[in-house]
Amino acid sequence: MSKNILVGINSKYVHTNLAVRYLKGFTEANSDVKIEIYESNINNNLMKIIRDIAEKEPEKIFFSTYIWNKEIVFKITKELRKALKDSKIILGGPEVSYNPIEIMKENHEIDGIIIGEGEKIILNYLTKDIKDVKGIYYREDGEIKFNGYEELIENLDIVPFPYTDEELKDIHKIIYYESSRGCPFSCSYCMSSIDKTVRHFSLERTKKDLKKFIDAGTKLVKFVDRTFNLKKERYLSIWQFLLDNYRENITFHFEINANIFDDEVLEFLKKVPRRFFQFEIGVQTINPKSMENIKRNNILDKLSHNVKYINKNIHLHLDLIAGLPYEDYESFGKSFDYVYDTGCEMIQLGFLKILKGTEMVNNVEKFNYKYLDFPPYEVLSNDFISYKEICRLKDIEEAVDLYYNSNKFKYSVKFIIDNFYESPFKFFEAIGDYFKKRGYFDIGNRETAVFNYLVEFYREKSYDKEDIFLEFLKMDYLLLGKPGFYPEWIESVKDKEKYKSALEKMNFRTLREAYKHTEIERFKYNFVEMREEEVDILFDYRKEDRDFSVL
Repeated sequence: MSKNILVGINSKYVHTNLAVRYLKGFTEANSDVKIEIYESNINNNLMKIIRDIAEKEPEKIFFSTYIWNKEIVFKITKELRKALKDSKIILGGPEVSYNPIEIMKENHEIDGIIIGEGEKIILNYLTKDIKDVKGIYYREDGEIKFNGYEELIENLDIVPFPYTDEELKDIHKIIYYESSRGCPFSCSYCMSSIDKTVRHFSLERTKKDLKKFIDAGTKLVKFVDRTFNLKKERYLSIWQFLLDNYRENITFHFEINANIFDDEVLEFLKKVPRRFFQFEIGVQTINPKSMENIKRNNILDKLSHNVKYINKNIHLHLDLIAGLPYEDYESFGKSFDYVYDTGCEMIQLGFLKILKGTEMVNNVEKFNYKYLDFPPYEVLSNDFISYKEICRLKDIEEAVDLYYNSNKFKYSVKFIIDNFYESPFKFFEAIGDYFKKRGYFDIGNRETAVFNYLVEFYREKSYDKEDIFLEFLKMDYLLLGKPGFYPEWIESVKDKEKYKSALEKMNFRTLREAYKHTEIERFKYNFVEMREEEVDILFDYRKEDRDFSVL
């Protein structure tokens, strides 16, 4: 046995494990030691993963351990110990960093646990006597020992670029990247608040890395910097570099604090091509007492203004967390309505996780928190919100994914909310209750079925203006793409002569190609001028953002 293996068990096939690539690159750049990466995901067959690793007969196995893979990693290590009696099994990552002694006492198959930043620790572990290695808990003579903490890497540029050329060209994978480590904020629910020392890769190094993504044809690059926009001069320089080297069909994703954008930044972002940047913005709550408790200060007027100012060309994900201290069901509804009002493209409705090592653990007894004892440690109830209400929010989360985050019901859902609901939250609550009652959450739903369910819901509620609502829903349906068939609730009327005449004036090579990429439909509503009027609308499906015009 002479092999060393880094194991990354990802949550989905499309994900890549950045950590194991850094560890491999750093070790091999600073020694003659070779490390192999084994990557899989939590949906793969467990026996296959165990066999794949065991058949390599590794001397040392390092597992990257996170909230989404902890249970599977522990199952794998137990079985590997039976097959590989002499292999060293080492764990690292946030899920094992805050109670290593307890974990090693309960799991005798684990030989060591790495604490903190792993590059220097693994290099030393593979090249030095264990007594000279810091940052790892290990077993010796029946005891668990620890030689102290390893210092952080100050000059991050010494960490090699993590990806091969082949990996960069894989358009089916999400590529993760970091330009900094650490976070200056103190959000009580977040693991990143523990390390407040922010270190950056140099601007020169960062730009060199980003040019590799652009040149390689990478589709999606997600920055894992906890808050990307900390230093204005730095992040504007990076964004300007990306803009100067713009390429179509690539997206850069950033986690952003939108409270701190000023007018200069907003004007810059107005120049960014649509879909080139994607922002994830953690609102979490607008409840003042909740914000104070979690040490997160949203300047609500400014945040809303900034998001609305850039939401036409920047793809925006806004996050909410249910189950925070002082946030009851009604208060959460107000937070939801605030986020909905910004017009963001996605509302990510999450649920508080009680993570070891975070300040939120101190609230467990204080506010009578009940939460899962196993990953993902989600809240079940507290003094402010009941388990029944949490379950109802789970249904609302699914309804939001179907009828908002899918971006397939922009006209019809807005019509329902504007005409029949005092708040967006109340609509998603109602449609969530309807799906729960009908059992629609328990079955796989095709796209057309989700449209049909909205018609059913509308009719069960006996709302008026059904003829206009169906025109709005028909518009949403036609915007999906050229229909293969029409649901029964669509009244289809086409003026074939007007259609042919319009196509002949467009820049298609042949009339056959024109028919393939377009559609015409008569509506009782003019969606350009937004008023009731009978019009013929032509749809052009050649672009991802569907275009339409009134003839």
